[in-house]
Amino acid sequence: MYELDETQEDLRAAAREAAQAILGPTLEEADENEEFDKELFRQLGEAGLCGVQTAEEHGGLGLGYFEYTLVLEEIARVSASWGVCVAVNGLPQVILAEYGSETQKERYLPGLAGGELLGAFALSEPESGSDAGSLATTAVRDGEHYVLNGTKFWITHGGYADVYIVMARTGGQGARGISAFVVEGDQQGLTFGKKEKKMGLRASPTVELIFEDARIPASALIGEEGIGFKVALSALDSGRITIGSIANGLSQGALDVAAAYTCQRRQFKKPIIDFQGVSFMLADMATKLECSRLIVRKAAWLRDAGREYSAVAAMAKCMATDSSLAVTSDAVQCLGGYGYTREYPVERYMRDAKVMQIVEGTNQVQRLVIGRHLKRQYS
Repeated sequence: MYELDETQEDLRAAAREAAQAILGPTLEEADENEEFDKELFRQLGEAGLCGVQTAEEHGGLGLGYFEYTLVLEEIARVSASWGVCVAVNGLPQVILAEYGSETQKERYLPGLAGGELLGAFALSEPESGSDAGSLATTAVRDGEHYVLNGTKFWITHGGYADVYIVMARTGGQGARGISAFVVEGDQQGLTFGKKEKKMGLRASPTVELIFEDARIPASALIGEEGIGFKVALSALDSGRITIGSIANGLSQGALDVAAAYTCQRRQFKKPIIDFQGVSFMLADMATKLECSRLIVRKAAWLRDAGREYSAVAAMAKCMATDSSLAVTSDAVQCLGGYGYTREYPVERYMRDAKVMQIVEGTNQVQRLVIGRHLKRQYS
């Protein structure tokens, strides 16, 4: 099921080569200065990496989520910030492809898939994180427009994106009162608040969105009123596969550095990988990664086959991200004092890995999803 064919191997190799060539020279400076360069995103798009899962008729490669996981893992193996960038840009594509009108698809999908437009997903709010159904941003119908008011928090690409998918309340309290809209980045009434200073993913901007009487056309509604929460959850299910892929890329990058270092570093007249304490640590790292990779690919395979994948996606996200923090932490340990310095990238991998347990639903939420699935299965 999970063995790669020649086309998939070629895609993975091409993604690895492009990520190294485009992003490699920028990594230290971008992390140090917390810089996001939109031109690099455009170059990733030109390399065919921004629309893997989008249909060819809309400018993508027309491949499945299985192939998407391969590409994201290779990008994150170089830079998790840019893995997240490509994955977040993919969320509007997934939503518009499934729920958008033909006009919306034609207007936005080719640019998003080609790297000419940068996409973002705006669900979270200051008082609405894991409890997304309690969001307070409103969209009030006024003739041929909706008027948006409210604040969105933790928005990747905030202030940089050309296209935002925004969840807002059009009805009463609870999930059924939420609708989804596509909002352009230069929308009048949309402004941007503070940019977060983060421990990791420092080349990925996280910025507050503020809507103050933003009048958007009624045609910006995605689907119909009241389905916004369903739209968001379907996107998050898919997003859990992508975050798992990024976590695996982090693990692979950290393992690459740690294994190579321990083969070269000598103590007591032999490479330190020859010491059981070190080799066992590397063995556990490789095992965690292989198990995580398999379950992420299973979730992607189920999605591509049109089968139920929500619970497995939650398992994959949970396992891959927990494993990634352990693997990257052990990579720092393998390098000893050098691992704690910025001379080697493992400290960046470790900082980047922590947030993977939080985004796209915390791992505690993933366990709730898995537990509810088990209750339905055994009740």
